[in-house]
Amino acid sequence: MIALIAHDRKKDDMLAFVRRHVDFFRTRRLVATGNTGGMLHDKLELEIERVEHGPYGGDLIIGARVATGEVKAILFFRDPLTAQPHEPDVSALMRVCDVHNTPLATNVGTAEAIVASWKATAHH
Repeated sequence: MIALIAHDRKKDDMLAFVRRHVDFFRTRRLVATGNTGGMLHDKLELEIERVEHGPYGGDLIIGARVATGEVKAILFFRDPLTAQPHEPDVSALMRVCDVHNTPLATNVGTAEAIVASWKATAHH
């Protein structure tokens, strides 16, 4: 399962990225935080599980799924220039990815590398 998260100012970047790789994402189980998941479902008709919005615990739900091995990668397009009220949750999510050696992309460049790697190895 791949988790998709985007701060408000990065949602357009997430939409453009997923659109570029939509055939890849259609073959994967996906989970996303509230608004990001809704946007991707509405705009690209992707089948995607939606959890709570990030500030309401969505980041923590996805982090728990990393800890149980269900989420194999996270694409989290963060807005580094805007303070986030749930920044401790974001830090916890990053920490759990590090602890469990789970790929975490926080920008388009790194997300491109993760998707390219998965395409090359046909990793699920």
